[in-house]
Amino acid sequence: MKRIGIVGGGQLGRMLSFEAKRMGFEVVILDPTSHSPASQVSDFQIVSRYDDLSKIDEFIGLCDVITYEFEHISVEFLREIEKRGGEVIPSSNTLQIIQNKLKQKLFLKEKGFNVPKIYKKDEIDKIDSFPCMLKFSRGGYDGKGNILIESASHLKSIVSNIKDEFFIEELIDFEKEISILVARNKRGEVKHFSPVENIHKNRILHISISPARIDKKTEDKIYEIADRFIETIGDFGIYCIEMFLDKKGRVYINEIAPRPHNSGHHTIESCITSQFEQHIRSILNLPLGSTRVISKAVMRNILGDKDIEGDYYLKNIEELLNIEGLFLHLYGKKDVKRGRKMGHITYLCDDLEEGIKRLSNMEFEFIGGC
Repeated sequence: MKRIGIVGGGQLGRMLSFEAKRMGFEVVILDPTSHSPASQVSDFQIVSRYDDLSKIDEFIGLCDVITYEFEHISVEFLREIEKRGGEVIPSSNTLQIIQNKLKQKLFLKEKGFNVPKIYKKDEIDKIDSFPCMLKFSRGGYDGKGNILIESASHLKSIVSNIKDEFFIEELIDFEKEISILVARNKRGEVKHFSPVENIHKNRILHISISPARIDKKTEDKIYEIADRFIETIGDFGIYCIEMFLDKKGRVYINEIAPRPHNSGHHTIESCITSQFEQHIRSILNLPLGSTRVISKAVMRNILGDKDIEGDYYLKNIEELLNIEGLFLHLYGKKDVKRGRKMGHITYLCDDLEEGIKRLSNMEFEFIGGC
C-alpha cells in the first residue's frame, strides 16, 4: 500500500486525505498543530514545524511520496527531504520559483506568458500610472500582502516603511477573474478542468462559478495557457493558474498555486474526478482521471463571523441540508476566527444565475458550545 506524506494539515490536506483514503492509500500529515484538520482523517501525524529537521528522517521513512498543501513552507526543508532520498512532488525547485511572487512573475514573463507590467523595488521611479498594486514577494494569500497604491506620494510614504522584498504591479481593469486547474503525471498525460469564474469579497474568494461565463474563444485561450504552462514548468501534480480577463478580451496570469486550490473545491461533486483525486493520481503516476463536468456548480466559502475558542457549531446547518443539490463541507478547525475559512458549500444547479443568487444571499453564523 502506497503511503502519501502531506506537508501541512489544513483543509486542503484534509480533502486530499479524504480522497487518498477512499482510494486505499495511507496518509501521513506533517504539521505543527496537533489534531489538525487533515490529521483528523489521516493515518499518522508528525507534529513538527515546517523547517524542523529533527523529524525529517521519520517523515521520509513513513512516506513513498511527499507533497504539500500550501506554498508558505521552507524550500530548504523540501530540498533536504530530496537530498535524503525522499520524493517531493511538486519539487523544491518548482516551489522556489512559485513561492516568491516576484520570481514567479519574472519567470512567467521570461517564458513568454502575458502578465501585468511589474516594477522591481529599484524601478519604482519609472511608474507613471496610478492606481497600481504593491505586492510583497513572500507570504501573501487571500489578499494579504497586497496594498492598493493611489498616487506617487502614497507610494513614497508606503515604501519608506517597508523592509521586506516587494514589487509594484500594474492594476488590471479586469472584467472577470478566472482560474483553471491543470495536472500532469510522469507518463506525460496532461488534463485540465473547465475554467472557473471567481468573485472575491474583501479580497477573499467568495464564490466560484463553474463553468466560467466566458465565450469559446476566451476558453480556448485559457486552455492553451494552461497546457503551455504545465509543459514549461516541467513538473508534476496539479496547478491552479489564476488569471485576469480584461475588458478587451486579453488574458493575464495573476498567480500560480502548485497544489489544489479553493476555486476547485466544486470538483468534488461537479466533476467525474475531483482536483484532489487528480493530484493523488498525478503524484503517484497513476492514469489521470476524466475531468468531465457532471453538473454546473456554484461554490461559496463559509467564513468565521466572530472569534470563538473551543467548541462551536454552525447555526443554520439544518437549513442548508434541506436544499437539494447542496453539499456542506466543514473543516474541523479547533477555533473560529473572524474571516477564517471554516468550510464551504457547493450547490449543483441547472441555472447558474439562480445558484449565484441563492448562495450570495446566504448568511452563516457560528455559535459557541456543543
